[in-house]
Amino acid sequence: MRNLAALFSMLMPGFGQLYNRQFLKSVFLLFVEHYDNVMGRINTAIHLDFNGFHQKALEAANFQYLLFYPGFYAYTVWDAWYFAKPNADKTKSAIPFLIGGFLGEFGAIFSSRLPIPTLMVGLLMVIPMITGMIILRNQ
Repeated sequence: MRNLAALFSMLMPGFGQLYNRQFLKSVFLLFVEHYDNVMGRINTAIHLDFNGFHQKALEAANFQYLLFYPGFYAYTVWDAWYFAKPNADKTKSAIPFLIGGFLGEFGAIFSSRLPIPTLMVGLLMVIPMITGMIILRNQ
């Protein structure tokens, strides 16, 4: 199922590719995801942010790595969703994921001005992607 592959990739970049039986791509994407997550201290920032320590979360994050993540995340979800359906329209199907990636990138850049930065940036990425998956589900 196409949506299931994308949801697996939302859970962990690379899992959607594993679901699609793209094993080498999956291993590579899992490695890149874990490397970027550890170096950017993304999980630490999420943990602090969700526990109310918003400023400490921003200070803990390494933005040199963190700013790579939204585009990478959106790409992995699109890749899993696109390759789960043979003969899908590559150009049209990428639009909601590009929007999610750009919104996530701008959200990360301006995260110091957001009330709950990690949640807001996550929603800025995920909502356009899920909306696009619903709208373009038959294409």
